[in-house]
This record gives sequence, C-alpha cells and structure tokens, in this order.
Amino acid sequence: MAKVDAVVTGAGGFIGGHLTKALLAEGKTVRAVDCKPLEQWYQAHDGAQNLVRDVSLLENCREVMTGGAGEVFNLAADMGGMGFIEFHKAECMLSVLVSTHMLAAAKEAEADRYFYSSSACVYAADKQTETDVAPLREQDAYPAMPEDGYGWEKLFSERLARHFREDYGLATRIARYHNVYGPSGTWTGGREKAPAAACRKIAMAVLTGDKAIEIWGDGEQTRSFMYIDDCIKGTLMLTRSDFVEPINIGSSEIVTINGLFKMVADIAGVDVTYRHIPGALGVRGRNSDNTLIQKEFGWEPSIRLVDGLERTYRWVYDQAKAQLEGRPFTN
Repeated sequence: MAKVDAVVTGAGGFIGGHLTKALLAEGKTVRAVDCKPLEQWYQAHDGAQNLVRDVSLLENCREVMTGGAGEVFNLAADMGGMGFIEFHKAECMLSVLVSTHMLAAAKEAEADRYFYSSSACVYAADKQTETDVAPLREQDAYPAMPEDGYGWEKLFSERLARHFREDYGLATRIARYHNVYGPSGTWTGGREKAPAAACRKIAMAVLTGDKAIEIWGDGEQTRSFMYIDDCIKGTLMLTRSDFVEPINIGSSEIVTINGLFKMVADIAGVDVTYRHIPGALGVRGRNSDNTLIQKEFGWEPSIRLVDGLERTYRWVYDQAKAQLEGRPFTN
C-alpha cells in the first residue's frame, strides 16, 4: 500500500465516519479502518480505502500504516454512553492496546501528524460533584481522579502520546471531547449517549403513542453537548496546528438532562410524562471551559444545542420508524 494523506481508525463509528467524509471532501486519500464488518459501519465511503482490521493488534496497526500517512486520526475505542462505560470498565481499559500499538506503528511509519481523541472523562471527579459545576479547565485533569475505567485509559493514552512526542518527535495532538452527538451514530442498543437516547425515547413516544418517558436519576445532572460538525472542525484545526497540549473541544452551553428531554419533546411537538428511575448517572455536573481554545484558535464550538438536536431528532425518528416497520435501519 502506498502512502495516504490520512488514516482514520474507528472509521466505522460515529465520529470516524463523519471525519472520513470531511477528509474526502477535501480531496484527501483516506485509509478508513474499523474492526466491525463493513456492513455494520455507520458510514462506509466508496472514496476511501476501507479496511476491516482490529487495531488492538500491533501487526494490524503496522499493516494499516504501510506506506505511511500525512495525518493519523486514532478514534478507535471500545466505548459508549454512561450506561455502557459504568458496567464495562475492563473492556474500556483494553482500548489502551489500540492507543499503544497505533502510536508505535505511526512512529515506525514516520507519520507527519497523530491525533488522539481523548475525553472529558479524564477530569477529576471531585470537581464534578455539583450541578452548577465550574467549567472544567485543561489543568483540572490533575491531580488525577478520572472516570474509573474509561477515564483512566484516556488519561494514560494522553500521557503516552505526549511522551511519544517528547521522546520520538512524533507530532501528537490531543483533544478532550465533551459529549459529541448528531446523526449517523448509535441511538439504541445500550451504547448510545444522552442526546441520542432522548431522541429515541421521544421518537418512540410519537410513533407508538406511549408517552411515558423514563429518565435515569432526578434528571437535574448537568452536561454540555457538542454537535458533530463542530467536533470535526475543531479536530482538523487542532491536528494541523502547532498547539501540542491537551485541549477541550466541547460546547460550553450547559443543560440539565431534564432540559435536554424537554428540548427534544418541543422539537417533536409532543407532550410526554417523565418517570425518574435508578440508572447509571456519572458525575453530577460537567461543562467545558473554552478559555484556552478561544485564546489559541479564536474559536469554540458554537452550534446551538436546539439546532443540533433538531437535525439529530429527525434522523433518529427516521431510524426508529424504519425499525418499527421492519425496514432496514442504522443502529
């Protein structure tokens, strides 16, 4: 295989599919890699070199880096929403094999740039105990007390990427994503995040007439959610910059989970009732401090939650309707 402009791991996933599409739109040659069978990819683009490989294995990482690459985007990870990561800690931590082996292969192939998708789950839990949480600054990751399992793997992989830069000269870039959402992603099955879950539950209420909606906890926990278009723009901007430290890429628009569900219900034009039940809750409050990204790039994610949710809801509604009618759908 010849050198390509970009390698995207996790390309069959939500963010990876959108990123591959954006790179192809730039006219780049893209090697898109995922461990899932091709028919299970959220987006499989004909213009890319689509490879089904498990990049937790070093030999596969070396294969996908054959010929080298201008940019490597490592998005591959075993993860999901809070309902998944709280009960699959070992599976989430095994993603360290992907991080380790892709770094090693990128170094060997002398890749020009290497992007690692980290997470707001690296932030110290004791800074996220209240609903009116202070927005999380990049320095709040230390002293370390990240989300158990998933957060520890992300924080370790950040450090590893840093040391590959310092010791070997690999130009690594690290983004801490805050709750990315949008169309063409997981919306059912247990790995979905709150915006997709809210869209699914409201869509099913519209489609079935059952307007009783369950929400985990009291619904007053707070979060910020970033639309996929902002995520892709920030990712490409950071990767191609000279900024080398981990940085937040996330919206600063905070909302309660109750408020999130109400926003989707208003978009759908339906009146529903809510029942609060026990469930995986995560931290009490989390929001992105965008001071650093504004300072360094003069930019921050800015697509309003209501606008992104409207696009996401329409897509999820179509998938849910197809599922109920026995037609093909994306899950």
